[in-house]
Amino acid sequence: MPKVKPHRTNPSLDMTPMVDLAFLLVTFFMLTTKFAAEEVVVVDTPSSTSDIKLPESNIIRLLIDKDKRVFFGFESDKAKSLLLDKIATKYGVSFNEKQKKNFGNLNSFGVPVQQLGGLLSLSTEQRKRVNQTGIPIDSLNNQLIDWVMEARKANQEAIAKPTFIAIKGDNNADVATVKKVIQILQDKNINRFNLITDLENKPVASN
Repeated sequence: MPKVKPHRTNPSLDMTPMVDLAFLLVTFFMLTTKFAAEEVVVVDTPSSTSDIKLPESNIIRLLIDKDKRVFFGFESDKAKSLLLDKIATKYGVSFNEKQKKNFGNLNSFGVPVQQLGGLLSLSTEQRKRVNQTGIPIDSLNNQLIDWVMEARKANQEAIAKPTFIAIKGDNNADVATVKKVIQILQDKNINRFNLITDLENKPVASN
């Protein structure tokens, strides 16, 4: 009696749900990913074993490069326009709407207040070619502390939240300049701030 061969069917897999899921994930990451803005100056930070992370918002960043220049950055979108208004009033300068908009998109800068309007009038590519001299920190013209103090006030008024201060110094930065920036903060009773470093592997304890 001949054997009866069962009819075999090729299994099929509906890929539609997987394709839909893939597109949903791509869309999610496109909408939620926030790219790090390009810094105005390259700062090669020293390494340390500390793994404490900075908050993601409400941060005042003070950058110090190897040429003794100091730059100011403020990560609080809702308070930036208020900060610029406060500085304009304090120094008797004015900014037009285009300059205010560009300030909102500015990651960091390092020019005196009197030159800021000209910097903000430039395009992004033009600003990259400007040799920014740094924010004045002299005793007779200490604009850095004004930016810090007014940024703290603006953030408190805008969203009723405190700011965090982070100092990002280059590995080859002038030690005296770093100490001076710290002293400027401490003179205003600002004694809590973070030093930004690159994470290195912690030493392994030997048995």
